[in-house]
Amino acid sequence: MHEVFVRASAIKLVIFDVDGVLTDGGLFLSDDGQEYKVFYSRDGHGMKMLQYTGVQIGIITGRTSQVVSHRMESLGITHVYQGQKIKLPAYEHLLEKLSFQTHETAYVGDDVVDLAIMQRVGLAIAVQDAHPLVKQHAHWITPNPGGRGAARDACELIMEAQGTLEAQLEKHY
Repeated sequence: MHEVFVRASAIKLVIFDVDGVLTDGGLFLSDDGQEYKVFYSRDGHGMKMLQYTGVQIGIITGRTSQVVSHRMESLGITHVYQGQKIKLPAYEHLLEKLSFQTHETAYVGDDVVDLAIMQRVGLAIAVQDAHPLVKQHAHWITPNPGGRGAARDACELIMEAQGTLEAQLEKHY
């Protein structure tokens, strides 16, 4: 765990996948093609707390959905890349845009499409119910599954490693 804390202490940007990470991976579609997603409110609060500490958050997802746009806007997340069937170019664009080094970035994923980025970041995080190959390439696996606390786990790990978690929690009691 010491190595994970060392890696987490350097993080300036955390990138999340959506389906299977910020949601449980289920896709709810109506007869007219409208898409619905369920987001876990505690994950969102963890993402807000992490942003308050100065760590930036990005989203790179293979699907395109207005639901994701609305949710990220409500969380104040502006680095959103949707429709990225191949995710690595979006990651490289974001690094260049923000002038961060790979060791300053973390990625939270759940499936094999996330591996190209996970193999480049300073801290690769797999959600608890990720594909076995993704878990194999992760530096850390969240205690909770995607869409049910995994994003909060990742945010709190980084804040704990950076010494900012307690101050964020104390704001609420």
